[in-house]
Amino acid sequence: MRGLEKTPFMPLSSFEPSRIIQLANNPDFNKLVNKVNEDYYYWNKVKYLTMPEGVNPIEVWSFAKFRRLQSPYKVTFGNYQFSWTLPARIQEMLHFFDLNIGGSLETRSLIATDDKNRYLISSIMEEAIASSQIEGAVTTRKHAKEILRKKLSPKNRSERMIVNNYYTIQRILELKDQELNAEKLLEVHQLITAGTLDNHEDEGAFRSTNDINVIDVIDNEVVYHPPIVEELPGLMSDLFRFFNDDHSPVFIHPIIKGCIIHFMVGFIHPFADGNGRTARALFYWYLLKKGYWLTEYLSISRLILRSKNQYAKAYIFTETDDNDLTYFISYKVRTMKLAYDSLREYLQRKIDEKRQVSEFLKIKNVNERQALILKWMYEEPSLLLTAKEVESRLGVSNQTARTDLQGLVTGGFMEKIKMNKKTTAFGKGASFDSQLKLQFPGKTISFRRRSENINQESLF
Repeated sequence: MRGLEKTPFMPLSSFEPSRIIQLANNPDFNKLVNKVNEDYYYWNKVKYLTMPEGVNPIEVWSFAKFRRLQSPYKVTFGNYQFSWTLPARIQEMLHFFDLNIGGSLETRSLIATDDKNRYLISSIMEEAIASSQIEGAVTTRKHAKEILRKKLSPKNRSERMIVNNYYTIQRILELKDQELNAEKLLEVHQLITAGTLDNHEDEGAFRSTNDINVIDVIDNEVVYHPPIVEELPGLMSDLFRFFNDDHSPVFIHPIIKGCIIHFMVGFIHPFADGNGRTARALFYWYLLKKGYWLTEYLSISRLILRSKNQYAKAYIFTETDDNDLTYFISYKVRTMKLAYDSLREYLQRKIDEKRQVSEFLKIKNVNERQALILKWMYEEPSLLLTAKEVESRLGVSNQTARTDLQGLVTGGFMEKIKMNKKTTAFGKGASFDSQLKLQFPGKTISFRRRSENINQESLF
């Protein structure tokens, strides 16, 4: 990140005692210092703030920094010490997450039981796509979801990254109650990177050289040199201990620990490539392990994708400002809150959709899954579905998908279309509209089709 200025911290011992007393008794000065620490500004923003009369930015920064250094929250990995503070805004969001994404029975009512599997599949798809796009996968979201829904074989590196991420997240759901060790971490990395790295031997293996650097994709400058290879065994041992140990001398909130785990994988950079994807996977793993079940349904990477510059700054500010993790933690919890808000909006849309599906449920001998398929066909008349895609979309067995589609063919709503020797698709039948008119004589379906310029973008 070009031109990031090193912080100019001056210890309070370098100030005249009379000046310290003068500033400490200045309410405008204290108000500004509190704002700097509550919003957790880096020096490059502090120096441009409007200062109280007779006060300069270095004084504000030095007092703010002094307060930050008093934090009791510290952790050591290898020869590196990290610290963080807990501004009121972060504490408020941690409380919110405990109430809304944790393990209480009340929060589990947020998603209807019969919808959970379908929503989970969609959220895993979204997370897999966005996490890959952060690392450079070039494909549209629509095409990527088509690959996952239809279980198509990936044709290039970008598609392979997305498919890998999708199956890795599913594997993490199986591993979530287990402890992290080198074997499991390398398994996750192998799943994520298979067929996507320049050197096949780097897949599922710790890096063995020091010629790995983090490059700013905008200006092609080296922005970070990770620890040398000789430090990796100790650093990874400390990371595994931190992940697995729930009895630290000072309590660390699980979401804070998850954020630190995410950061440390990027900081240690244990792999030649795929560190970002692995870091985000471990973040999910840890929060699921600690009972934050709704994390399964949050597409956090989609929000990171939209704010890649802030994501990079969160890392760089931390590394530049004496390993102060608060920058990264602040960014991560804000992103989680946005992901939660997006989930709530999505669920409300799904509630509205279920009301619309209820129109089709009035048709004789049509079950809820078939009603949803009819809604898809009504919204998108040119849609072609395979049994495999319905299986993926609805989270049902292939036989159930085939039975549902065949039932709609028998009812005259759909027809079979031979795509090739192996694949049969199902599309809107020639009598689709007439069948609806028979079912709803003199009545218009109570929602519009996608062709009417309705914004269909959603979190999933």
